[in-house]
Amino acid sequence: MADTMLGVRPAGVRTRVTVPLAFPDGYRTSAEVFTFTGLVDGKEHLALGLGDWRSAATPLVRPHSECLTGDVFGSQRCDCGPQLREAVERITDAGGFLLYLRQEGRGIGLYAKLDAYALQDAGMDTYEANLALGHGEDERDYAAAAQMLRALGADRIRLLSNNPDKALQLDALGVQVEERVPTGVHLSAANARYLSTKVSHTRHTIELPIAS
Repeated sequence: MADTMLGVRPAGVRTRVTVPLAFPDGYRTSAEVFTFTGLVDGKEHLALGLGDWRSAATPLVRPHSECLTGDVFGSQRCDCGPQLREAVERITDAGGFLLYLRQEGRGIGLYAKLDAYALQDAGMDTYEANLALGHGEDERDYAAAAQMLRALGADRIRLLSNNPDKALQLDALGVQVEERVPTGVHLSAANARYLSTKVSHTRHTIELPIAS
């Protein structure tokens, strides 16, 4: 009933399997990886149950948008790879879920994201570049994330994110965000402008050092 009232139909757990994880810095853990049926956008999103997620009264949750360049290739143009690594350890310690969402480039896709990089090299910021390509500044929708959490019985969460839009969308979709927990600051010379723009333009809660 609640799903219908919020305009989001229920999803179901399709498969669950335990996967050992290992990161280049030596950190290791294991995750229960869930796939789903009935997700509203039809994409193959994953949920990783980390730590003692079953016993967590209010699980720690990070909705992490897929970033091939950062997560896999270690690109320094963003902070996605370090955020993913940080989130896995923190959620393992606390108990909760990492939602790995197929939303490359804030939802515009991999090729368009690389087109946006070319425009950024010519002087645009990340949001201006998306608009210049005919996309929205941020096309991500968290309805599927809300479905996944509710299918896992997590309708009250602690949200590991610097992005206020994630909390607003999840709250509106019936997932109660009891606390917003910021990630660390993963600053490099290559991503300083990118992070600064996120803070100034969309009020991400990133505590950047003040330039001297």
